[in-house]
Amino acid sequence: MLLFQMAVHAGEKMGKNGLKDTDSIATPIVSGTTHWSKSSGDLIAFKEGRRHSFEYGRYGNPTMKVLEDKISALERAESTLVTSSGMNAIVATLLALVPPGAGHVVTTTECYSEARAFIRDKLSKMGIKVTFVELNDMETLKAVLDQGDVTLFYTDCPTNPHLKCIDIKLVAELCHRKGALVCIDSTLASTINQKPLTIGADIVVHSATKYIAGHHDVIAGCISGSDALISRIRAWHHDLGGAISPDAAYMIIRGLKTMALRVETQNHTALRMARLLENHPKIERVYYPGLISSPWHHIAKSQMTGCGGVISFEVASDLHGVMRFIDALEIPFIATSLGGCESLVQQPAVMSFWGESDEEKAKNGIKDNLVRFSFGIEKFEDLRDDILQAPEKIYDYS
Repeated sequence: MLLFQMAVHAGEKMGKNGLKDTDSIATPIVSGTTHWSKSSGDLIAFKEGRRHSFEYGRYGNPTMKVLEDKISALERAESTLVTSSGMNAIVATLLALVPPGAGHVVTTTECYSEARAFIRDKLSKMGIKVTFVELNDMETLKAVLDQGDVTLFYTDCPTNPHLKCIDIKLVAELCHRKGALVCIDSTLASTINQKPLTIGADIVVHSATKYIAGHHDVIAGCISGSDALISRIRAWHHDLGGAISPDAAYMIIRGLKTMALRVETQNHTALRMARLLENHPKIERVYYPGLISSPWHHIAKSQMTGCGGVISFEVASDLHGVMRFIDALEIPFIATSLGGCESLVQQPAVMSFWGESDEEKAKNGIKDNLVRFSFGIEKFEDLRDDILQAPEKIYDYS
């Protein structure tokens, strides 16, 4: 119940965060881009940290501060930085915490594709050593850590689209023994289902576009951790210029108030649907860590309170048969992203990997018959009936 209360109230007690002169229940949108000081003395006090205020919108904003405080409360973090996108959050974190010419990033072969490409193609050109390991190959990770030069370990948990989970507590223990930081992208879990900072991670990032905002209408990212680490990242963020607008911050605050309710519904729908499809004769395999049959279930059970609203499954058909399956669905939109109120469906071989070679698809575990379904908040029975009628259209050539 405390989680629901925090999602609604955290960070929004008026009289904090520079919003002193309002008794509004809803957080006001402070649209001004610059803030003035009453005197030179006040300005010096602000510069020296003796007076809380704001200076320029790229460095901070009262509305944005409410959002950051709310996310910090949900993540059990000392500090949070909100950014213009999830990818901006990832890039700012990596640039701030991994020194060029001397840093070493360890990441997993299955993580967000754009983050993986940035680490592989961009960081390596900055003289940063990059090592890829399989998600739960702890022996290889130990061997890499024993080299003694690892700066940061980064991965998603759960991963997209196969919903694999890594033992965050174990990885953090291994990394911290060797002085390495741990950064977890927890987007697919949401702040409701998983709190990496409480089990050992140093930094947690999200695409706030997904569950946090929750309405497919705003793009943002966030980074949470200790004051010391977030201050380092914030300095880089100021240079990168990835600030969101006060209007976007307000929209995310409003979305956050219902996040616990939305995610609870999505958790239940996804689990019930995964169990149903697991026994369907035209479904070959279901990927969802909430299933007892999942190889990741024991890890998910130990560190998550729910497994999220995304499931993936392989339909007993080929590329074109699965396209007909997708097209037969009436409720979900064929679209990328996840975590919003509306259900979304995609066939990764057509959506994210169209035009890629068979080798590239195989390397990422992408089969032509794989479907990823992000459940919204529609009624379970309606979604169930829609999904169950679609397999009958696979062989409909009319």
